[in-house]
Amino acid sequence: MPHVHDLIDFTVSVFIVNDNRVLLIHHKKLNMWLPIGGHIELNEDSDQTLFREIKEECGLEIEVLSNKPEITSPGTKFLYTPSFLDIHALPGDHKHIALTYFAKSKSDKFIHNKEEHNDIRWFSKEDLEKPEFNLTGAVKFYCKEALKISS
Repeated sequence: MPHVHDLIDFTVSVFIVNDNRVLLIHHKKLNMWLPIGGHIELNEDSDQTLFREIKEECGLEIEVLSNKPEITSPGTKFLYTPSFLDIHALPGDHKHIALTYFAKSKSDKFIHNKEEHNDIRWFSKEDLEKPEFNLTGAVKFYCKEALKISS
C-alpha cells in the first residue's frame, strides 16, 4: 500500500514463532529481512491490519500473544495490545510508527507471496547472528523477545 501520510504512517509488525524459530520475510523494496507486516489502511484498525497482513504474506493461522479484554461494550471494540511500539526511518524523509506484536503459529507451513517478498524462512536463535542475513539490531531484539515470550 502507498503511504497514507507524507511524513509518518502507522504500521503493524508481527513476529511469528513456531518450534523455537521466528518467521521473517526478505522485503523486495528494502532488500532486508523483516517481520510480517504493513501499513494500517484508512479503513482498518490495528487488529484488521494484523490479520490481513498475516493472511496475505504467509497464510499462517496464529495465536496473538497479547491481552485483550473479553467484554463487550456498545460502540467500543477492544484491540490486541502491542508488545512494543517504535518509530523508525525509511529511505527519504518518511517514518513508520510500528505496533509490534508477537504470535505463535500452529504450523510451520507458510505460503511464499512472491509478489511481496524475495524469500520467507524460519530463523533459529543461532540464525539471528549469522552475518549473511545482516539483520538489524531491532529485528534481532524483537526476534529474541518473541522467542522468550512464546516458550
